Amino acid sequence: MHRIGLGFIVAVYAVLFPAAGFAQKAPDLRRPAGKEWLTIGGDWHNTRYSTLTQINRNNVKNLKGAWVTHLDSGLGQKYSFEGTPIVKDGILYIATGNDDVFALDGKTGALIWEHRSGIEQNISTVCCGWDNRGVAIGDGKVFLGQLDGSFVALDMKTGKELWKTQLARWQDGYTITSAPLFHNGVVYSGISGGDRQARGFLAALDAKTGKEKWRFWTVPAPGEFGSDTWPKSDDPDPVKANAWKQGGANIWQTPAIDPDLGLIYFSTGQPGPQAIGVGANRPGDNLFSSSIVAVTLEGKYAWHFQQVHHDLWDFDCPSPVILFEQMYDGKMRKGIAEACKTGWIYILDRTTGKPLIGIDEKPVEQEPRNATAATQPFPRGDAVMPQCPQPLEGWVLKCIFGAPWDTPTLMSPGGNGGVNWAPMAYSPRTNYFYVTAADRPAARIAPGSGRVAPPAFGAKYGGTLTAVDSRTNKIAWQKRMPYSIGQGSGALVTASDVLFHGEPDGHFQAYDARNGELLWQWQTGAGADAPAITYEIDGVQYLAIAVGGLATQTASTNGDMVWAFSLRGSPNNRVAQFEAPPPPPTGVTFGFTGLLKGGVPIEKTNSVRMIDYNFTPPRITVEAGSKVTFTNSGNQPHNAAGADAGGWDTGILKGGETATVTFNRPGTYNYTCTPHPYMIGQIIVTGESIASAPATVVDPSAPKPAGLPAPGDHGAH
Repeated sequence: MHRIGLGFIVAVYAVLFPAAGFAQKAPDLRRPAGKEWLTIGGDWHNTRYSTLTQINRNNVKNLKGAWVTHLDSGLGQKYSFEGTPIVKDGILYIATGNDDVFALDGKTGALIWEHRSGIEQNISTVCCGWDNRGVAIGDGKVFLGQLDGSFVALDMKTGKELWKTQLARWQDGYTITSAPLFHNGVVYSGISGGDRQARGFLAALDAKTGKEKWRFWTVPAPGEFGSDTWPKSDDPDPVKANAWKQGGANIWQTPAIDPDLGLIYFSTGQPGPQAIGVGANRPGDNLFSSSIVAVTLEGKYAWHFQQVHHDLWDFDCPSPVILFEQMYDGKMRKGIAEACKTGWIYILDRTTGKPLIGIDEKPVEQEPRNATAATQPFPRGDAVMPQCPQPLEGWVLKCIFGAPWDTPTLMSPGGNGGVNWAPMAYSPRTNYFYVTAADRPAARIAPGSGRVAPPAFGAKYGGTLTAVDSRTNKIAWQKRMPYSIGQGSGALVTASDVLFHGEPDGHFQAYDARNGELLWQWQTGAGADAPAITYEIDGVQYLAIAVGGLATQTASTNGDMVWAFSLRGSPNNRVAQFEAPPPPPTGVTFGFTGLLKGGVPIEKTNSVRMIDYNFTPPRITVEAGSKVTFTNSGNQPHNAAGADAGGWDTGILKGGETATVTFNRPGTYNYTCTPHPYMIGQIIVTGESIASAPATVVDPSAPKPAGLPAPGDHGAH
């Protein structure tokens, strides 16, 4: 992609499209997407369903690359490319993991304008990699939230910044990763930060000025409805008394709107403080965490449904809610559905919040030291992925809602299992929801137990692509997938019954939406982990997808590409498939370097660096009595903690900080980062044991582990 003559290109567009459609009547996005893709979910209902039919089950095999553009943004290990493109008047708008925004010609991929965010590069409170899920458009503006907690409006024609509002500070634990939603002169944005002791909220901003119109707190203050599900504010234990102030329940995804009912819908993250935290510090159900919530367009509470009470597992549901209509008991009902990390889809009446298909409260395993909830909601129907782990030698196994304490257990779903942020789709033709999920068991041990869970070497990852009948919540068809795809591309479905999905190994794929048959795939060259869209220009239907991988969890290959496809392809078919990238891990391994052929080498060194979600080198060997120095060379806070020899922990290290651990006895010491347990390292100690000394000694000058984010396989949210 050439940037020479950028000003000329912008000027030409301003002349050819002086209004650029900005003064046109606002579209009615209660209807499914057609020639344009005007909001992240395709419509206000988040159905990700398109009425376009030029590409169908018979000819989809003829899809070819129309264009591919490199954005030169979001390149590097800390970045993910998770944005959904928006298309209006033939122009495609996309944001990268660095909050940079690009306007591209939807026919050719040519750059029209770019806006570089200039955000600080030392932001240390981002959960799970730097990402931006996309922008919203309306009133001639492009809107986006940024990782520093600010919210920005840009001019659609030029990319010039028009206003900026600081919704929250990243230094206080807040970031914005979700795509906003525009409706009737108001733009809505959730906030991230539940993993960093923040209290969640939904904000409504005036699209013209950026002035905040209202804020709905997802954790009620003392005396407000739902506050009785948290410890009382006058509790003699100050940790409990202040738990609500750091209560989490953040909003990781784009809401849905029903203008006829005057309601906006969203789901919330797990409770805080400190990610899933110590359950004993927050006895009660902890509303409105791990819930679907409906509020009025004026920001007033309407109803809620809590999917997980007193969440101890990071079982929140960050996938966008979907609004739909369906017959139940002979009556057409207004439904809302959401797929969850638990593996279930929760189907409710969006007018009242009551289940349309039964959801039963059932007793679950109890652990008083964690103040477990007595029961949990169990939807009637089928889970879309396993809710118990496969046996693994040496491990205690627990199924969903198992209550671990100080014995390491292998559980499924893991906190990054089930359906994470990947959006599902709904087709009114098939009546099916289309869901991508991760079968990703996780090693667990309770925060507050004083123990660390070792990595579960040998545990296997996988995924499922599933069609679920909205009338019964039963599986219509399902395909086992090689990778854990609960976070990533999700699903897009069209009126010609074609389903599109991107894989972490770089393949962009098309399936028969009625039976799951794979019809076509194309190698894009990096992790195809962003949601796909479809649009039409000059009678030609296109598919588009951002390709740049995920920094954490899936650990797919990084990139900076936007691909577009059509039946016509490119002139002389000059846009060919790219070389396949290294595939992501399919089990518990040593992070990115686990992809090396022949295994991960063992290096003779006493120095380990933490570089944003990876230990480098991941495997080392030292003589007994040696000190190993751990240095955080990135921006994200990390620690190194092992379960061997009574347990050892460097404490959380911020960027530039170091700690040392002395290993006095020979053996193999496996360790993880507690807040990011997919980071795995190993120290092999050889030589003679120093029996007069403890097995491990942490340098007393090292930072203490107080204030440590709680363990758990925290999802990308």
